[in-house]
Amino acid sequence: MRILLVGAGGVGTAFARIAARRPFADLVIADYDLARAQHAAAAKDGYHAVQLDARDEAATAALLTEHRCDALMNATDPRFVMPLFNAALRAGTHYLDMAMSLSHPHPDAPYRQTGVKLGDDQFALDDQWQQAGKLALAGMGVEPGLSDVFARYAADELFGEIDQLGVRDGANLEVAGYDFAPTFSIWTTIEECLNPPVVWEKGQGWFTTPPFSEPEVFDFPAGIGPVECVNVEHEEVLLMPRWVDARRVTFKYGLGAEFIGVLETLHKLGLDRTDPVAVGAASVSPRDVVAACLPDPATLGDKMTGVTCAGTWVTGTGQDGAPREVYLHHVVDNAWSMAEYGSQAVVWQTAVNPVVALELIDSGAWSGTGVLGPEALPPVPFLDLLADYGSPWACEERTPAPQP
Repeated sequence: MRILLVGAGGVGTAFARIAARRPFADLVIADYDLARAQHAAAAKDGYHAVQLDARDEAATAALLTEHRCDALMNATDPRFVMPLFNAALRAGTHYLDMAMSLSHPHPDAPYRQTGVKLGDDQFALDDQWQQAGKLALAGMGVEPGLSDVFARYAADELFGEIDQLGVRDGANLEVAGYDFAPTFSIWTTIEECLNPPVVWEKGQGWFTTPPFSEPEVFDFPAGIGPVECVNVEHEEVLLMPRWVDARRVTFKYGLGAEFIGVLETLHKLGLDRTDPVAVGAASVSPRDVVAACLPDPATLGDKMTGVTCAGTWVTGTGQDGAPREVYLHHVVDNAWSMAEYGSQAVVWQTAVNPVVALELIDSGAWSGTGVLGPEALPPVPFLDLLADYGSPWACEERTPAPQP
């Protein structure tokens, strides 16, 4: 399978390093910065690096055609989803991303009603993808992505009826030498944390709340322990209800009080804005300035210690009719990912899942047309292959809460 990988940052580079060990993948790696593309392409002899502006739909489509690519793998931030998504449709290739098209809050009631939701712009083109006979697999990272596979696995294999699907993300990662150093894209983190979080409930559908709502303490495995988690806007809440029957769907992130305080300060100062402001003769986006002032997460691996955990908490009734509660999860130790792949834990954990998905598409174990989420496809082949990559997942049984 020939894949055009667009974006050679931390996640894109980790993707290239993981794919280099799998015989199915032949990569063309594109980035606005040719040097970054060349650095990622060094993962394997035969990988080809090119310069590309991800905003240029025509140039991307032409590149897909020129290199006879079978799929476009989008490893850029969400600003570039739609031009890349449209380019793949135009060129007649499959498409995968790890974050969906951007949302826009409701103009009058942003903390009660949804406006344009994450992925709406992509799902609006579902008919065109079906007519083209190609698959656009949206949200195929770790969260969204593996978390959605876990939801489908729970529905198919573990539960007769699901009450809650709750994605819960926590870590005990520390970065030496920095007072504040996010381990993932700060641009994306600001976007998802400061937008109104979305919740889904049966009978009500999708609705929003204020940022950082419904705090709860969640006990994570692998030595992480209890972490306060809060509601955050995330794709799983928009994807899971389309294919998995549940009474409530949420996404909560273990941010911590300090991180939340920084984000709130950025918002108060207007530094989370994406529209350019005039600074002397220059015009710059405040959020881009914040990102430029912070260390590149891809460079932090040798300064990081600890583990990161992504997973889906599920409650309901088991297939035997008894109450059941589980936490399906995936843990990556930064020491392992750095020693094995030279990539820090958070970007490696994100990157491994689309490689697995593309291998399944190449083999025919996963197939489909139109715009689909990961939970639309069979989960067992994915989870089996993920373990074959040397990165097993786990299912932790928990004691169900007493019924009211």
